[in-house]
Amino acid sequence: MSGRAHFTLRIEGMTCAGCARHVTQALKSVSGVESVEVGDWQTGSAVVVADATVSDEALAAAVAAAGYRAVTQARQALEPERQVPAPEGADFDLMTIGGGSAAFAAAIKAAELGARVAIVEAGMIGGTCVNIGCVPSKTLIKAAEICYHAAYSTFEGLAACPPPSDWQRVVRQKDALVAALREEKYVHVLEAYPNITLIRGRAELTAGRSVSIDGRAYRAGKIVITTGSRPWAPPIAGLADAGYVDSTGALSLPSLPETLIVIGAGTIGIELGQLFARFGVRVTMVEAAPYVAAAEEPQLSDALKRYLAGERMTLLTGVNIERVERGGGEYRVQVAVDGGKQTLAADQLLVATGRRPNTSGFGLERAGVTLGRKGEIITDRHLKTANPDIYAAGDCVGDPMFVYVAAYAGQLAAENALTGAGKLYDLSALPRVTFTDPQLASVGLTERDARAQGLDVEAATLPLEYVPRAQASRNTRGLIKLIRERGSGRLVGAHVLAAEAGEIIQEATLAIRFKLTTRDLIETFHPYLTMVEGLKLASLTFAKDVRQLSCCTT
Repeated sequence: MSGRAHFTLRIEGMTCAGCARHVTQALKSVSGVESVEVGDWQTGSAVVVADATVSDEALAAAVAAAGYRAVTQARQALEPERQVPAPEGADFDLMTIGGGSAAFAAAIKAAELGARVAIVEAGMIGGTCVNIGCVPSKTLIKAAEICYHAAYSTFEGLAACPPPSDWQRVVRQKDALVAALREEKYVHVLEAYPNITLIRGRAELTAGRSVSIDGRAYRAGKIVITTGSRPWAPPIAGLADAGYVDSTGALSLPSLPETLIVIGAGTIGIELGQLFARFGVRVTMVEAAPYVAAAEEPQLSDALKRYLAGERMTLLTGVNIERVERGGGEYRVQVAVDGGKQTLAADQLLVATGRRPNTSGFGLERAGVTLGRKGEIITDRHLKTANPDIYAAGDCVGDPMFVYVAAYAGQLAAENALTGAGKLYDLSALPRVTFTDPQLASVGLTERDARAQGLDVEAATLPLEYVPRAQASRNTRGLIKLIRERGSGRLVGAHVLAAEAGEIIQEATLAIRFKLTTRDLIETFHPYLTMVEGLKLASLTFAKDVRQLSCCTT
């Protein structure tokens, strides 16, 4: 349930009693409409009660299709029935500290339960994803991808990429999209929920369930902390003095540098590194771990490193960064790698070494909330903190910091806090995607982690050159690796490096969630010339050489 709305419409064009019946039928045909009352043809009015997601345009279109014209004169949100007890002496049943994805998910779930909710946000509403994270970064990544592939399709190489002046145009387009989505998905969403109040200001927990917002005291029945995360930089000698851009700043650079050093080759680093390389920047990436995307399967990480290097990126792994300096208009990074020392130089320096929970300055410890070594809020499996009236959700509880995890956690925390449902925070079948080209996606365990957990597993790897769709698309870069439990055949891990890996991984996610086997995947129909057919072929690889199979006998 997403709340309900009461519409008052003026209907034009009715000339008899039959017209009222036709308009009634038309309005009732709109998905989400609960009830319709149409006055006689002389009054020309209609009252509609519908789900709050129903738009004025949908109602008008339905009436127009019946041969009449509808104009919305008023729209009023209706509060849902209260399903939770009212706490004594509280200004709100639930208050979120933070206004991002986890906060909105928590607030909407609470509002659907009939609770009075407050979202407290001092900064920009919408949180990391829409403002400075996945939305702007993926917009620029797509622009860079179009640029890169258009260049090579004309056989002109990188010279065909847009000149640096186009970077500013792409950034403006990105900013416009971010602003539009922030209004559409956050600001306007609140209009459908009259029992949600947005409070602008800096919140600080004072004790128990008491909150001070810019000096004004409030009391909440339950509190959900959703304060998000911030970019983090390691304590490298000279780094703070030299200065650098983080992932946020990189997405809004006023102009492109000629050369760029990226410290960190995890998800954020390799995504942004490839983005800038495709806009013609000479990129050098340095990573302390032995692989890029070190949390992923080494086979896939190695393959991705080769593809990135093929785009004239320099990638150094197993690096110890000793010092950073700035002078003469350039950054100099002193590193030890492969038993020797060298100094890297570039016009710009990007630090992409991850994020840390944003949990300082909110009075959390004073309210009895325990923090971990990296500042993450410690919760139980129900997302409850050491204070039984305070829950936490989203990036502030630590890894994994994905927007879809934050939204899931926000709903769960709100429901558990208000109803005592006791639902478990379960990330056992969590897919993740790195939006490089090709994409890197995985779900479940790596082969190394599965063995570390004592599982008896076996693995199969399928290069994309054996997937018909990849052949037809003339893009066979990548591979699929599956890990299954020996004997039972239960799938416990899936790892995909492919152009659309983020789409392919969803079938494997369902398989792991519902404990399916590779035999289940094999016996499931997969349309020919689809990339997801690769999962079936990879499953067959455990027992057969797929090179010896025709497309009709798999």
